Amino acid sequence: MAAPRLILSVFVLMLAVITLSEALRGSGPRKCCFRFNETPVPKDKVAGYTMTSQRCSKPAVLLKTVAGRELCAKPSDAWVKELMTYLNNKTLAGGRSNM
Repeated sequence: MAAPRLILSVFVLMLAVITLSEALRGSGPRKCCFRFNETPVPKDKVAGYTMTSQRCSKPAVLLKTVAGRELCAKPSDAWVKELMTYLNNKTLAGGRSNM
């Protein structure tokens, strides 16, 4: 009679541990990019940028346009690096955040 109780207790304990570990992992990334904008975006059309989560399969920069759209760009592209530097300098000079 004790064996079924022990087995049930171990099963419930394992289920609780699995549930807790899954909950602590949290949800996945909010936004990942799989296709990238290849053409440079004019500086005056971009309001800010954010980097995608490290949990995404491909690193990317999310460009937020003044029209409210989000575009994916490769952080290794020269025009993206230049745009990020421009926006960072603009933020430092103006005291506003990128987003």
